[in-house]
Amino acid sequence: MTTTRRPHTLAGGNGNALAHDLRGGGLPVVQLHGLSSSRHRDEVFGLDLTAGRDGLQVLRYDARGHGESPGSADPADYTWPALAGDLLVMLDEVFPGRRVHGVGQSMGAATLLTAAVAEPDRFASLTLGIPPTAWQWRREQSALYDLAARQVERWGGARWAEATRQPPTSPAIDPDRPFTAPDVADEWLPAAFRGAAGTDLPTREEVAGVSVPVLLLAWPDDASHPLAVAEHLLDLLPDARLEVARTPAEVAGWPRVVGGFVRGVGG
Repeated sequence: MTTTRRPHTLAGGNGNALAHDLRGGGLPVVQLHGLSSSRHRDEVFGLDLTAGRDGLQVLRYDARGHGESPGSADPADYTWPALAGDLLVMLDEVFPGRRVHGVGQSMGAATLLTAAVAEPDRFASLTLGIPPTAWQWRREQSALYDLAARQVERWGGARWAEATRQPPTSPAIDPDRPFTAPDVADEWLPAAFRGAAGTDLPTREEVAGVSVPVLLLAWPDDASHPLAVAEHLLDLLPDARLEVARTPAEVAGWPRVVGGFVRGVGG
């Protein structure tokens, strides 16, 4: 499987480059990671949702300030609309004029849904993995992100991660998966948390207007990614199905489920 890398200009024209790779060949796919994660961290966590799938040309990238991508200390740069703007600029460059299958988890899922509301014709399908808190579920999580931003400023990201480390609450999360600190530099992590604290999905009415096929992937008993949000999206979206994983083995099977879904939708 070949991988190519190329520079990319961030939305807003600041001349920085998002680190990314392009692997495989076939249907165009863009894959997004979660808050404080990266392409590499998704692989460590077993959340590379297109891993090993044939027939897909997958663009993966590290979001602004994450992994190998440059960032800023402005929380506005990490809201879901800002990240959706980066995504749409990236698609203009890598897949110009093509409808793309979007695959993302957590923050990546929210970024995709925000982008699909803004430009629905850009997407052939969406895979929304472990959707994060939104709407009435968002307030408590936002307060936790504000607290995390202050703690990171005081302790640094590695110490914060260790001090707040807890065993997985969901039975679907492998209790033996490696522990890693956030893949965001300390100079940018507080802004990333504050951006997450101050953002939300588009309105329910706008989300209900996304008519492309949608695959929802969820697991239970995770307050940061409530099953209730995925179930609510299932009710809102006109063409959606929900897969709930209750064991690590079922999560490990998500790439197979995603590959079958994307190929089933086709071009």
